[in-house]
Amino acid sequence: MRGRFRTGERTGALTANDDPRALAAVTNFLFEVGMLRRTPRSGMPFLGNTQASVAEHMLRATYLAFTLGRMVDGVDRHKLVLMCLLHDLPEARTGDLNYENKKYVTVDEEKAIRELAAPLPFGPEIESLLAEFAGRETLESRLAHDCDQLELLLVLKEEQDRGNPQAKDWIPFALKRLKELVSQQLAAAILEAHSSDWWWGDRDDWWVWAKSPAASPPASGDPT
Repeated sequence: MRGRFRTGERTGALTANDDPRALAAVTNFLFEVGMLRRTPRSGMPFLGNTQASVAEHMLRATYLAFTLGRMVDGVDRHKLVLMCLLHDLPEARTGDLNYENKKYVTVDEEKAIRELAAPLPFGPEIESLLAEFAGRETLESRLAHDCDQLELLLVLKEEQDRGNPQAKDWIPFALKRLKELVSQQLAAAILEAHSSDWWWGDRDDWWVWAKSPAASPPASGDPT
């Protein structure tokens, strides 16, 4: 089977027969991505017993990009989604540094990106997207950073709804990092909601009988 890989502005074909080294590099890349499942979000322990992986964070940030891409005129939704999909990819090599770590530790993220991208047929695309993300100059990059913070805000709201008192103190800092109006509006909606409303919002007799109200047993003494 012939696959097609976009590298920068050029599209090239890749097959196992034509370039086995490229296919091996892609395989290694996919295993490297798997490391993100086992890379913890290092700031979460400061909230208490909260735990999350970098991969979990990246997934919901990507869903946020998918969503915001439909809420903003003129945005390149495809680029926004890819940017969020990749934004913490270097952490497979560097680990995740929280705000306390960053007081003392400096990571060469550019080197990590350069070296992970070097053997890949689509490496230039990864480098280009991550450079744009880091630059924060385009609408897509600003929205991608907002998605990063909105994902944290969702975690904080979930923790607050579970009774974690520290989450309330963190929320104002996440809000201050949001740059785009649409992100600020979505943040307000997140804070107004309860994190269980998507499944617990109706609170009808389903939660008594696991049936619709019409099918639930009659009350005791009810002649019907």
